[in-house]
Amino acid sequence: MSAAPFLRTICTTSKRAGRLAVGQLAAIVLLAIIAAPSQVFAHAALITTEPADGAVLGQSPTQFSLTFSEPVSPLVLTLVRPDGTPVPLTSFRLNGQTLDIDNPQRLGSGTHVLSWRVISADGHPVGGSVLFSIGAPSAAPAVSEAVDRGLRSAIWIGKIFLYVGLFLGVGGAFAIAWLAKGGRSGHRFAIAAILCGLVAAPLSLGLQGLDALGAPLTRLAQPGVWQAGLATSFGWTVLIALVALGLGLLSLVGPRGGAKLFAAAGLAGVGAALAASGHASAAEPQWLTRPMVFLHGAGIAFWAGALAPLGLAMRPKPAEAAPFLHRFSQAILPVVAVLAATGIVLAVIQVQAPAALLETAYGRLLLVKLALLFLLFTLAAINRWKLTGPTEAGETEAQRRLVRSIGIEMLIVLAIFGVAAGWRFTPPPRALAIAAAQPASVHIHTPKAMADLSITPGHVGPVAASMVIMTGDFGPLDASQVTLVLSKPDSGIEPIKRAAKKPGDGTWRVDDLVVPVPGRWTARLDILISDFEIVKIEAPIDIRPE
Repeated sequence: MSAAPFLRTICTTSKRAGRLAVGQLAAIVLLAIIAAPSQVFAHAALITTEPADGAVLGQSPTQFSLTFSEPVSPLVLTLVRPDGTPVPLTSFRLNGQTLDIDNPQRLGSGTHVLSWRVISADGHPVGGSVLFSIGAPSAAPAVSEAVDRGLRSAIWIGKIFLYVGLFLGVGGAFAIAWLAKGGRSGHRFAIAAILCGLVAAPLSLGLQGLDALGAPLTRLAQPGVWQAGLATSFGWTVLIALVALGLGLLSLVGPRGGAKLFAAAGLAGVGAALAASGHASAAEPQWLTRPMVFLHGAGIAFWAGALAPLGLAMRPKPAEAAPFLHRFSQAILPVVAVLAATGIVLAVIQVQAPAALLETAYGRLLLVKLALLFLLFTLAAINRWKLTGPTEAGETEAQRRLVRSIGIEMLIVLAIFGVAAGWRFTPPPRALAIAAAQPASVHIHTPKAMADLSITPGHVGPVAASMVIMTGDFGPLDASQVTLVLSKPDSGIEPIKRAAKKPGDGTWRVDDLVVPVPGRWTARLDILISDFEIVKIEAPIDIRPE
């Protein structure tokens, strides 16, 4: 039995019994598109820079520093001169979450742009620019940061087809080997889905390389692009996915004696491929998140993969497909339980606060997925408890209704694939919270005194300030009093003065502090050394929006 009659059944279903459901799906998919952000975000976030963005320096710096919310790997580092000439920066060092970049030349006066593109642990690239001036500001050179919507669309489509290959193809091969037990229905469909995955997997790797380098689609054939994609954690996802797809295909076209073994290994490969990269897999604690992603991915493949072979088997000869249906109905309950449990755990880790469901693009996409899952679970429950028994008993009408319902389930599954692929462009609230909690820091150094000042969190609102003070030559400084003064004259805000306390750990702290507006503030420390000597040191510090 070919896949064409079953596809015609799906179309007939959508015209007769499924018009309302398909309309709901269209509305939900449209909502998912609306929820997607206009920029490509990633897990890592830039916290501080040296020199600071917008700083005016008296002389050329010997190096640049970028500090992120998590460890990153540099992809492209470029210095753009005031005349627009780009200078590649190839000498750098990674020190934890800080990227130190050597400046290979003495810079002339005017405004320069440090353009950076890095990749975070979850395999998603992020880029940006830092402007600073030598001597005096000039017209900033143009640096394009426009979103390549063509590349973004290609990545999204590639993800969907990769999901089709893994979930419907490899999952279908597993269902045919273990649930159909020798039945031939669904072979062509599963093979076609696997072939889609075999094309989409390597293509997605190249698209990942383009995104990592910020390059256009026209550079897809360049070897460096593919090397960049392979160097990310997504490269492991693609390699494992190709193995899983190959095992699934081998279970369908290879010797029947090894079909079950190949299919089971392929299903395990689906879970392993998804656990190798992505937001959820990179979340802490990874001893929990990676196994959760593995089980979630394998469970999706088991459920979604069985739908097409089961529908194709039931349409021509329902009586012969009854054992297949019975095995599926018996196995699906624990699988759904695993899917629900792992999905809840991952959602709690990623979203953290219920308000993030509405306030973030990631949360809105999750709500869309939950709406689709509600429809899917409702249909699955009807199929399991209302239609399976009569179908096994040979009732013709129940058999027709079950085939139509399976067709609608397939449509919902494809819509879920589309929504899940949209997460590629949205940072989870967990990552946003980590970035928001990072402190704003500045090092102040004068001949008489120096200090390391940190304001946590480094955004507007209630904050705490921590200071470590020393002499100008890094010696101990026994101050009798330290006062923090924050000022921002351009916003019409009077200086905020707070006396610091010494908790006994070598630092000075200010806890009762509120920063009302974001932007560049001047932080001054009034250090009282004795009744007759006070040292005042200051430096700009950038406070982020909330």
